[in-house]
Amino acid sequence: MSSEVAMDRDQALAVLKQDADKILQLIKVQMDNLTMPQCPLYEEVLDTQMFGLSREVQFAVRLQLISEETGKEILENLERQVSALHEAFQAQKSPE
Repeated sequence: MSSEVAMDRDQALAVLKQDADKILQLIKVQMDNLTMPQCPLYEEVLDTQMFGLSREVQFAVRLQLISEETGKEILENLERQVSALHEAFQAQKSPE
């Protein structure tokens, strides 16, 4: 039974990481298509996606599939990556 629980935890972690990667890819596509990070539509999509992922993380934590710390790491990692994309976008668009 414990191997099934470990497999479920591994699967939950993999799904959460895949969803975080999908959000990051969505942001990259928007930036590649010149959507400004200050655009209300961009912010709405990002906020909605981040909220959805945070709810998934909370659900996995409540089911004890992942630790609260692991959930925080997933969200913080995604936030750092999105922030780095924003900074790169701003650097690319600013006049030299």
